[in-house]
Amino acid sequence: MEKILSKLKKGAVAPCYLLYGEEEYLIKENLNKILDIIIPEADRDFGLFYLEGENTDMDSLMDNILTPSLLGNRKIIVVKETNIFTAREDLPKLIDKIRTGIDENPARAAKSFLTFLKVAGLTLEDLQGGGWQKMTDDDWNAIVKGDTAEDRHKWLPRILEICQTSGLTEASVVDKTEKLEAILKEGLPADNCLIFTAGSVDKRKKLYKVIAELGVVHEFVKVKKESMRKEILQKEAQKMLEACGKKMSPAAWIALGRKTGFDFRRSMSELEKLIAFTGDRALIDKGDVEEAVGRTKEDDIFALTNALSERNQIAALDALKNLLDQGEHYLAILTMISREIRLLLQARVLVDSGKLPKFSHSMEYGWFQNTLYPAVNALNTSAVKREGVIFSQHPYSVYNALRNCVRFTTARLINLLEDLLYLERSLKTSGASSPRLLLENFLIKSCSQA
Repeated sequence: MEKILSKLKKGAVAPCYLLYGEEEYLIKENLNKILDIIIPEADRDFGLFYLEGENTDMDSLMDNILTPSLLGNRKIIVVKETNIFTAREDLPKLIDKIRTGIDENPARAAKSFLTFLKVAGLTLEDLQGGGWQKMTDDDWNAIVKGDTAEDRHKWLPRILEICQTSGLTEASVVDKTEKLEAILKEGLPADNCLIFTAGSVDKRKKLYKVIAELGVVHEFVKVKKESMRKEILQKEAQKMLEACGKKMSPAAWIALGRKTGFDFRRSMSELEKLIAFTGDRALIDKGDVEEAVGRTKEDDIFALTNALSERNQIAALDALKNLLDQGEHYLAILTMISREIRLLLQARVLVDSGKLPKFSHSMEYGWFQNTLYPAVNALNTSAVKREGVIFSQHPYSVYNALRNCVRFTTARLINLLEDLLYLERSLKTSGASSPRLLLENFLIKSCSQA
């Protein structure tokens, strides 16, 4: 991205740009950097136009990009979060978007549904009049690979009704996209620039290839390593805090990460809220985070893993219910549980090794950071940070694992991992019992004193 920004600073502005990927916050930040370079603030009232991707009328978009600026200056059209590049592999994400948006914004969910139909090769007529009920789970999974079909009866008839009552039909997007391709090939008016942002793209689409050939395409790949994600986020957060004359305590940072999962967009959004919430105070502390940042899915994830580690059966079942009610997939929950059991087992091995100085399960976090954590790091002879290994975890996660591992024997933790392997096979079997019931049974067993 730095190369792109460097060229822009030298005046080399391409006619079209596509910024896409899973890191929404980084896309937004770099879009703003591009705009700061190519269009002055004073010219934006008549030279900068934003269009919402899902609500964009293609005819209006094409008219807009073919019309020069009224004042003869540069004209920028930004189409945010467009879905015209959506790939078939992205259908499960699109379905999740429809599910979650059907109550908050039915019209937007309906337009996303029309996109789903087009990419899936379906029509409204295929599903209306009870047609959707004729589709088996296998039929659905063949179209939307990886999506659970068990709640289809809840949202599919509703979205079909919304489309019908709203008079929405499948538009001829393909033909209009071809027209857009032709316009880009012929060339935009001088000083006009078209910028798309998207969550994901199908690189096989002609429009993608045209933009890649004539303009600039940049993907913001998901930062998978937790340590790297935290490092990038901390740098961005520090810039925002310094600009506002603020600082954040280590405890506040841990609390924010627990609530947001260190997701870029959510973390920065909540940080903006915290800056406003603390007013003239220079320091943002843990109490501010707990008070200003509401309960999130990450809170329940933390609650589940913490209750499991503490063998608190009631709290674990309550957290599981909250996660399932929020739409968290049972296989994702199984992954969280497995990760926690593995960390507990690794912590138990460390404790049993006798190589930790003055270990006590009742130790304070400050003492652990100063005395025990350096000793834990010293045992990592490979000095390599690897996902899923206790040496690669945040100090607070290591602290909790060491404190709680003494509640389990090594043999019990190994048996629980074997149970999890069996549970995973059961959950992935089409004829399996209720996933909720299977997960509840595991939690009851793992938290019991037997």
